Amino acid sequence: MVAEPIGTGPEVDGRTARRDRNRLAVLDAVLELFSEGELVPSPDDVARRSGVSLRSVYRYVADADDLIRSAIERNLEKIEPLFVIEDLGTGSFRRRLDVFLDARLRVYEAIAATARASRVAAHRSGVIRAQLERGRRVMRAQLERQFAPELDAIDRGSRGAVLAAADALTQTETIDLYRHHGGFSAEETREMLALALRALFVPGD
Repeated sequence: MVAEPIGTGPEVDGRTARRDRNRLAVLDAVLELFSEGELVPSPDDVARRSGVSLRSVYRYVADADDLIRSAIERNLEKIEPLFVIEDLGTGSFRRRLDVFLDARLRVYEAIAATARASRVAAHRSGVIRAQLERGRRVMRAQLERQFAPELDAIDRGSRGAVLAAADALTQTETIDLYRHHGGFSAEETREMLALALRALFVPGD
């Protein structure tokens, strides 16, 4: 019978699993606090919400900024499949518009609170600023591919302005102005965005 090496086996595996569970509990507690409007939760608040001791919280993150950054990454990992738009750029304009707006609002509902927290924390963290910029670039690239036929039909001098306007309209920050600050419903927001995009891409239609 071969002895197990010291430091391995069920006991160590159990400790590792417990550590992983506690770390996720801590990060999910941060996300819950974001959703309740607490965009800069303290480690004490997180410890109380997660049921993990404050001392243990600091085993999983380096400091309060790392706590926020790690929670944002956790949320992005959870919702990453929502960013996918099937058959990007194919079909009629109406179909592409419907699919695009459905995807944008679906992502918004999943990421709104975390995105607000990201914007608050971005001035303190280059990593979070980079995360935000990367997300904006992904969304702009999707928009450009989804409406490539309409953009290609616009004269070169106006194309950049139309793309920039459509991009600004459909980024998470703008949707948040409608939904969170303006108090519009998801359906009302969708209708307003559809009207604006139709005016930009197919004026006079």
